[in-house]
Amino acid sequence: MKRLVIFGDVQAAGAEVLRTALAERSEAYTQGVTVGTRVPTIRSPEDDQLPFVLVRKDTDIPHPSMANARCTLRCTVWHQDADQAHDLAMLCQGLWLVHSGPVIRGFRPGSGPIPTTDDETGVDLSTFTAIANVKPTVVATS
Repeated sequence: MKRLVIFGDVQAAGAEVLRTALAERSEAYTQGVTVGTRVPTIRSPEDDQLPFVLVRKDTDIPHPSMANARCTLRCTVWHQDADQAHDLAMLCQGLWLVHSGPVIRGFRPGSGPIPTTDDETGVDLSTFTAIANVKPTVVATS
């Protein structure tokens, strides 16, 4: 009989990696950062929610053996200006690339960071993707 295997919440785990690591950083562009998994309601560059880091899952592809899953996570960083948005995105990418933990084995680079502006608000942002290798969890069957 095959074992029942599930994968942890990679989106929540990716956000927690950044939330924990960024809280320990001293760079000026990391001060006051919020990390979340829901789109913020930022209205202007002066918004008190900035800087904001959004983590969302784009895709997931379980390996046929169920020994691993590969998920693409997208990280979008809004900040007061383009340079700080890009710097914070570069740091977030680096923090993911050196991570190994209980849910995510490790990351590989995807695309970016790519600087741009929010179409709706004009707020500067930078976005990138990374591919997470996710550990399986064997669960008991009843």
